[in-house]
Amino acid sequence: MQELTARQKEILAFLKAWIEENSMPPTRAEICEALGFRSPNAAEEHLRALERKGAIEMLPGSSRGIKIRDDTPFDAANDEDGLPLVGKVAAGTPILAQENVAGRYPVSPLMFKPKADYLLKVQGMSMKDAGIVDGDWLAVHKTRNAQNGQIIVARVDGDATVKRLKVKGKQAYLIAENPDFLPIVVDLGKQELTIEGLVVGVVRTMM
Repeated sequence: MQELTARQKEILAFLKAWIEENSMPPTRAEICEALGFRSPNAAEEHLRALERKGAIEMLPGSSRGIKIRDDTPFDAANDEDGLPLVGKVAAGTPILAQENVAGRYPVSPLMFKPKADYLLKVQGMSMKDAGIVDGDWLAVHKTRNAQNGQIIVARVDGDATVKRLKVKGKQAYLIAENPDFLPIVVDLGKQELTIEGLVVGVVRTMM
């Protein structure tokens, strides 16, 4: 297989993840919606480029006629093991500590912008109005910085939580997307708030 561009690696990783989740290839329209192409023709051009480089095979006569070549390695995204799956985070331990990692999921970090570093399992319904429900896996980009309004993975007094961030003066508010939950108010002068990462996507599948 010829070497792929970064965008082609991203598309190939998306195709692999979609097929694994849905047991069928995506249509051109589904590729457009997922990857932000302006038209099915743009998706078609990228698929043809992947076919010319030997990564996929296009099957005529079907809107889902895409076949990943058996000899195409997953490390087209330079991450052959996929993303770590982080389950319940033990208080006080690093997110990616061995005891927190439940396995790996074969999806490319490049499917997300900025790229994802791990998948974190959601527990509870505090973010349901943001489309995040119990059992979902959140794609998280590791960073210590975030802006007001972004959904983050934060640690307050050792405990990890997923909330929307709002900072005002010397107070930070970790806001739930569910009216049944009150905001977590952090006095930055007395309590430690650590931003562990930025939520960059949701994976809803059986794992």
